[in-house]
Order: sequence, then structure tokens, then C-alpha cells
Amino acid sequence: MSLIKSISGIRGTIGGKTGDNLTPIDTVKFAAAYGTWLKNNSENKKLKVVVGRDARISGKMVQDLTMNTLTGLGIDVIDIDLSTTPTVEIAVPLENADGGIILTASHNPKQWNALKLLNSKGEFLDGAEGAKILEYAEHDNFNFSEVDDLGSITRKDNYMDIHIEEVLKLKLVEADKIKKAGFKVVVDGVNSSGGIVIPKLLKKMGVEVVELYCEPNGHFPHNPEPLKEHLTDISELVKKEKADFGIVVDPDVDRLAFIDENGEMFGEEYTLVACADYVLSKTSGNTVSNLSSSRALSDVTQKHGGEYKASAVGEVNVVKLMKDSNAIIGGEGNGGIIYPESHYGRDSLVGVGLFLTHLAEKNISVSKLRKEYTAYFMSKNKIQLTPEIDVDGILKAMEEKYRNEEISTVDGVKIDFPENWVHLRKSNTEPIIRIYTEAKSQAKADELAEDMIKEIKKIIA
Repeated sequence: MSLIKSISGIRGTIGGKTGDNLTPIDTVKFAAAYGTWLKNNSENKKLKVVVGRDARISGKMVQDLTMNTLTGLGIDVIDIDLSTTPTVEIAVPLENADGGIILTASHNPKQWNALKLLNSKGEFLDGAEGAKILEYAEHDNFNFSEVDDLGSITRKDNYMDIHIEEVLKLKLVEADKIKKAGFKVVVDGVNSSGGIVIPKLLKKMGVEVVELYCEPNGHFPHNPEPLKEHLTDISELVKKEKADFGIVVDPDVDRLAFIDENGEMFGEEYTLVACADYVLSKTSGNTVSNLSSSRALSDVTQKHGGEYKASAVGEVNVVKLMKDSNAIIGGEGNGGIIYPESHYGRDSLVGVGLFLTHLAEKNISVSKLRKEYTAYFMSKNKIQLTPEIDVDGILKAMEEKYRNEEISTVDGVKIDFPENWVHLRKSNTEPIIRIYTEAKSQAKADELAEDMIKEIKKIIA
């Protein structure tokens, strides 16, 4: 089992030894480090933090430990309990809070949990802020409050309903059009909070809902990452129910995938592409995704006269570039939609609202909508190296070899060829180079990856 500390939070498996897993002691230590960082970086005498969780079995335990640690530091807590990552993100500014903590290990299996940390805008912390919190946790230098100065906990359990109302207020989410379309939709909520909030949102928009794994008990019925190989049950149910399509979310509801009426994947990469196509058709502007996301977003952006830019991998990097380039929509190819009209965070509820309005306006099937976008295929590989090998040197050599192509070194080395691309990234935790490729056929994408692996091996030799 393992405990992973990073600038974006702390993640680990429940149980086991302190320092090796996410034990109660590790949870308290990290919550105390976050609370201490807030106190050292705020002019407010009394601080307030929003805390919410997904439906993981360990969620209530981890949440109680986290909230009571914060009150021990004299910080007031708004407990929104069972929630989603984007719900906590919108709750922070609505509550005028100083920060937020989401207790979720996202798409990781049920034995995992994590503390994800937000600033006063409801956005993830940047690298420097995360590093400071890790430093505090390392040194155990905490100063807890005396008895008269302890914080309080206020329960507010209606935030998923508030989130739904915030989505329905968006100008480009048109519930009347969606209702008129008469959609029938199957929802796989992977037995987490998405099983509550997504059906509620759909019903508010007049959609007939068939629920699959929507009991928020934390017992994930399949691997919770929304990939094709994990989604055979919903694919079968969409066909059996003669539904218009299926919707799949991960446990914390920041990744969104669609299944077409034939039970086929729409493609996680194309969730953002379709939503961006709709938004850009109504509002001129720019888009951003990360370097490992599909070229299809660039194609759609150019079609509408906008400019596309690619950031380093990681939501915080996407958000920064979106702000710098005034992007009107962005996200990541894993089904993460970031729509600044709502907030700067990946939000499946916003994605559902935009996608369904787009589909209702087009008045076509999901499979036909997918055919409107250039078909790209990805291959994801890695090459295992030995610790003594100079990974940076390998990447530099690849950059030099392909210097006549369009190159980005923002995050590893990305080489854009006219018909395809390859992105080489080194792991921060092990001697590995990750190799992502995209082409107009799966065979070409696989072939490009194999060629890159051969070239790297030549450099090593």
C-alpha cells in the first residue's frame, strides 16, 4: 500500500502503518498543515473552510478527523458532507470561505482516499503553496488553539441542490430545449455522490433517467475510472432500455464520459470537444487543454476562429493558461470540462448541461454528433529505465533530433507532426518515460509509439 504526498494534496490507502498509508494520524497531520498554512497566509482573524466528501467507505471517518483538526486550530468549518469536487469548489466563494478540502481519491479504487486542497477562490493550490504545506506537515510545527478559541462546525447539506441551480442559471444551459428533446438517459454513478446529483440535475431538465449504480454506499461496482473496459454494464443497459445515450462519472464527479445509443463510447477526449464546439458556436473565444489531450479541440477551435493553446499536464496548469489566454472553455482529455462562466474547476454537471443543450439544438443522435468531429486515436505507453539513466538527457536528444518539427518543452517534449503527435513525459516518482501518441488510426498511433520507444532505446545504447 502507499502514501503519496504531492503539491496537490495527500493520497493513500486506508489502514496500515503511519507514514506508509493514509492513517488517522497522517490525516490529522496533513489537515493541520493546511490549516496552519491558511492561518499564516490570511489577514482574517477568524478563518472558515468548506469540507465535503465523496461516498467512499472511509469518507465519514476521514472527514471527521479533518474537520475536528481544523476546529482544533481555531478554524470554523462548513460541513457540506456528501458532495462532489466541483460542488465544494463552488461552495467556497459562495460561503466567502478562506479555503476548502475535498475528501476524495477521484478515480482510484475504494481502498484509497485523499485530501484535495483549495484556496479562497475554490481553486486548487499552486505548486509553491502545496510545497509549503508539505513542509509544515514534515516538521509537525503546529500551534493549536486554546479552549475558548476553538472553531465550530456548521452543517449545510443542501449544496448539491445549490450546485444544480447554479448550473441551470448558466446562459448556455437551456433546460427548456433539453426537456423538449425528450431524452431518455442511463446514468452510472459508480455508487458515489454522482449517483445522487446527476440524476437530480437531469430530472430538473425534464430528462427520463434510468439509474445504474446510483446508491452512494462507496462500494464501487467496477473500476471507477470511466474507461471503455470498465463500462460494459452501462453499454448493455443503454441498448436494452433503448436510451438516447448514457452518462458516466467518476466518484467525485469531475470526469464525464458518454455512451452513444448503440452502447459505444463517445470518447472521453470528445466530451470537451463537443462542449467546446457548442460554447464556441455561441461565444467567440479561445480554448485550452493539456499537451496530452486530443488535437480535435484545436480543430474545433480553429473552425470557430479562436486560438487553441496547450498547457502542462495538471488541472492547475490548465486553469493558469486559461486565465492568461482568456479562454472561454478548457479542460483535460479525461472528460474534465472547465467553463469559467461557472468556475475554474472540472465540473461534470456543467458538462452535462452544455452537452445536452448542444445535442438538443442539433437534434441528432450521439453517434452522429461524434461523426462531426475528426476521428483521432491515442496510444499510451511507457518505457522503464534504470535509475542511473539521464532521463532529461534522453528528452533533450529527442528534442534535438526533431528540431525541425513543431516542438513544445513546457512539460517534457511534445513533437507535433503534420498528421500526428507524440508527447514524452518523465515520471516524477520513478525512472519512466511516458509516451503518448495520437494519429488518425489506432494502428498509426501504435506504430508511432513503437518508433519512439526504438529511438529512445538507441539513445540509451
